[in-house]
Amino acid sequence: MSPSPARAGPVMTGQPPLEQRFAMHPVFAAGDTRGTPIWFVHAGDAQSVLAGFGDRERAFAAAAGFEAKPGKLLLIPAQDGKLAGVLFGLEKPGDPIDTFRPGALVNLLPAGTYRFANAPHDARLAALAFATGAYQFTRYRKGETRKIRLVIPKGVDGDEISRIAEGVALARDLINTPANDMGPDELEAAARKLASAHGAKIQVTSGDKLAREFPLIHAVGMGSPRAPRLIDITWGKEKDPKVTLVGKGVCFDTGGLDIKPSSGMLNMKKDMGGAASVLGLAHMIMAGKMKLRLRVLIPAVENSVSGRSFRPRDVYASRKGLTVEIGNTDAEGRLVLADALALACEDKPALLADFATLTGAARVALGAQLPAMFTNDDKLAADAAKAGLAENDPVWRLPLWQPYEAQLDSKVSDINNMGTDGFGGSIIAALFLKKFVDMPSWIHFDIFAWTPSARPGRPEGAELMAARALYKVLCERYR
Repeated sequence: MSPSPARAGPVMTGQPPLEQRFAMHPVFAAGDTRGTPIWFVHAGDAQSVLAGFGDRERAFAAAAGFEAKPGKLLLIPAQDGKLAGVLFGLEKPGDPIDTFRPGALVNLLPAGTYRFANAPHDARLAALAFATGAYQFTRYRKGETRKIRLVIPKGVDGDEISRIAEGVALARDLINTPANDMGPDELEAAARKLASAHGAKIQVTSGDKLAREFPLIHAVGMGSPRAPRLIDITWGKEKDPKVTLVGKGVCFDTGGLDIKPSSGMLNMKKDMGGAASVLGLAHMIMAGKMKLRLRVLIPAVENSVSGRSFRPRDVYASRKGLTVEIGNTDAEGRLVLADALALACEDKPALLADFATLTGAARVALGAQLPAMFTNDDKLAADAAKAGLAENDPVWRLPLWQPYEAQLDSKVSDINNMGTDGFGGSIIAALFLKKFVDMPSWIHFDIFAWTPSARPGRPEGAELMAARALYKVLCERYR
């Protein structure tokens, strides 16, 4: 079978090429542009909103049976048959509110330019959802033609939300790309492209040097013909506060010799979702010229089955010096993160964050929409939780429950990579990572990186999770 014609390198399909993306997002129109009005209504204010309409428009809404319920849409015609305006239902205050709800409109409205005639629950997030909802992954087939634009609402920074939307699109593109076109080589190429676009430095460690200096990363990736490596990006001024992001870059996870069943392996192209997340977040930070010294570390590997694959009960040294017994080869993500986190701590950053599609246990506990958050910094936990709610990018703190550390004991090495009883798997994984962290402000996000079924602003498929929440924390601290 011949390789895909796109195999030479990653193609960012959700938006224009990255180097062209520092202008406003193409879904947005300037604030002085005229547009068809969108009127937001809910059960508590429908009558007062409609009272401002003419008799003909009110009669049309009544005849159409329009109800001011979340997601309900009514297109109001003008006397000449053109579109005069739009009614769109939202949740009423006091009910659970999806601030991304207006993002559904990008897939519902006919072609044209639109403006918010009155305020939704959060105009900034509504506009962002327009951009993220317009995303399409078109690398392998043509997308739908959507000629819809939104006038930037008054008081909303179009450049800022464009940067965020571009970071989301970058992460989605990388995660959506199948593993035959997104291995360690291609992930490195994407990192190099991002670094080049922002004038960042990049260094890649592989081969014998990787085996010597990052033995756990090498062990996980050595079973694949696609060589493992550690990608290291730096950006910003040396004098500014140091922030380091670490992303799990397992480009495909078979489970190794402890092989996954077919159902568990089906969507493992997204097991590099942590790497994609830190690249998307790094784009937001660098494009926004944030005043910090950024470092991005990505252990990029493929966990494959071969005669060279690492085995259950093997014992490996780690960069930190701890020896690790392999209790299960399908607990590989924590191994590659361990070496990367140890390196990150050597630089003593003010804040260390890692993103990883690490455990199914986090999804059992919290479901597909809510990433698990672990941290040794209570203030950081509070700030991240608050930011997650404010940005409609929620996270939920789980405990680093110290008594469970005993489950990681090994009779032949310093630590085992698996717990003993199968319970609390997400906590056990976080406790394993904690063994390799000696920084006072560390946060770990156990993410799903996927939207199983479409929601407003979130098409089905790859998703950037927890990164917008952390971006808000960083903005508040370092901008």
